[in-house]
Amino acid sequence: MKITIVAGARPNFMKIAPLIHAIERGSSFASSLAGLRRAGKASEDRGRLKYRLVHTGQHYDPKLSATFFDELGIPPPDVNLEAGSGTQAEQTAGIMLGFEKELLAHPSDLVIVVGDVTSTMACSITAKKLNTKVAHIEAGIRSFDLTMPEEINRMVTDSITDLFFTTSHFANENLRKAGVPDEKIFFVGNVMIDTLMANRPRFRKPDLWDSLKLKEKSYIVITLHRPNNVDEPENLRRLLEAIKDSSNGLPVIFPVHPRTRKVINGFSPAVLRFPTHSVVGISSLHSSTCGLAVPASIHLVEPMGYLEFNYLVERAFAVITDSGGITEETTVMGVPCMTLRNSTERPETCTVGTNELLGTDPAAIKPAMARLFAGQWKKGGIPELWDGRAAERITEVLLSLEAETDSN
Repeated sequence: MKITIVAGARPNFMKIAPLIHAIERGSSFASSLAGLRRAGKASEDRGRLKYRLVHTGQHYDPKLSATFFDELGIPPPDVNLEAGSGTQAEQTAGIMLGFEKELLAHPSDLVIVVGDVTSTMACSITAKKLNTKVAHIEAGIRSFDLTMPEEINRMVTDSITDLFFTTSHFANENLRKAGVPDEKIFFVGNVMIDTLMANRPRFRKPDLWDSLKLKEKSYIVITLHRPNNVDEPENLRRLLEAIKDSSNGLPVIFPVHPRTRKVINGFSPAVLRFPTHSVVGISSLHSSTCGLAVPASIHLVEPMGYLEFNYLVERAFAVITDSGGITEETTVMGVPCMTLRNSTERPETCTVGTNELLGTDPAAIKPAMARLFAGQWKKGGIPELWDGRAAERITEVLLSLEAETDSN
């Protein structure tokens, strides 16, 4: 079976890494497939699965992409479509044009897309128009919030997908309600957690740990990038002030997303510069061209690689975020997490894990932090099949389907 694996943005890199490793290792997990339909006979000959890795270039920071590929042991992509930045429509069109040329030059039996970024939707549409089957890893997750571009990406992708690899029973049920037959749904677990578990022993202390004299469970990590939270400077200021006022003097580490960086800079990208892996002093933000004053206890730092960032998260007192993937990682690592959104596509992080939805009103932060400091935060658990073996299960399904094709 010839497979094309698509990755376009940093969250994708964490999700494709274990799949590529599973394909390259081959698989001997047939006995673990009792709960999967179509288990069939598993093959130990990995040569039956041939993959080609396509990087769409949606996240266009070559340094950070290279860091993730190197840290996670992902081989260099066979091609980079170099889609780059632009509006949603421009980026979607650029990816589709590039991926069409790629598939015409290198036909595939199956295109595998992951997650919910623009590349996921764009490459799914392109593949189906070329009569190529699509498999979606993380299928069925839903926030039911159509103001989020990712939700549209999920819905469009799942409407034309052939094989649905899911992370939770919530996702399974969402797909069934949409009319997807059970034989196309494969509950395999969470590939993000595969990567987390495989790399947890390799987490690496960032330089700022010593420069800030950080101690375990004595600091807070925040990440913010959603438009509702960061596109309006006044709203971002109120969020940061609420976090500062509620943190009981603990240092707050804030790796700054490019979108958020523009707001802090007053939309002047030249203002805020970070020395590599070091803390930016508050004085460097108070030039006349700077758009937003950040409280001095909040330390702005460059975006980090996977190993350094998760070293910080694992040892944090708490994480405040508007990301989805981080809520999964904090759940498995048992770190209290507050999500500044009104909905989540990963409800299992709330019903089972350590995450709570606070909404986007800064006033919700103070009472939540008070409960945390009072020792009243839930302990949480780990959702079913988040055991580090999702990619192995996916590989077994693909091998089984290939065996069925050969026998017909």
